[in-house]
Amino acid sequence: MAPRKTPETEVEEPAAAGQGAHAPLDQSALRHVLGHHISVADVPSKKLYFRHIGEPLGLRPVEFSLLVLVQANRDVTQKQLANALALSPPNLTLLLDKLVERDLILRERSAADRRVQHVRLTRDGAATARKALASSHEMEREWSRQLSEAEKAMLIELLQKVGRLRRA
Repeated sequence: MAPRKTPETEVEEPAAAGQGAHAPLDQSALRHVLGHHISVADVPSKKLYFRHIGEPLGLRPVEFSLLVLVQANRDVTQKQLANALALSPPNLTLLLDKLVERDLILRERSAADRRVQHVRLTRDGAATARKALASSHEMEREWSRQLSEAEKAMLIELLQKVGRLRRA
């Protein structure tokens, strides 16, 4: 049944007939909102992440991404990390400070340019990054139960396309 407007309020009211307290909501009004669908899909994604990586290794998603990026890129700078993770320099500094406190990373001045600091993994950081990356493969296998490889590739491509909006 369609929503109806009351003359007194000019506010749309949902039809009450047939809607029990446990009936699913009509979500058609949000069908066009991409951010809503991304948020809904993020819920099972976060559950998988925390079960495989977050809880066992004590890493938030951004910490996982940072450690893996540092592991995969030699001589990574704070500016490169801020750009890759879409973090402001002050927020990245806070994140790096926490990871330094946990002895997962260290900052070293560049020999070539003393103004530049490279972010490097400590021994514990490298071990944590390896464990996290290995766990991410198991986590991704769980997604494979829901999506075919082609669907997963398409979803990644589409999310990357949407993610490029942050640079616009």
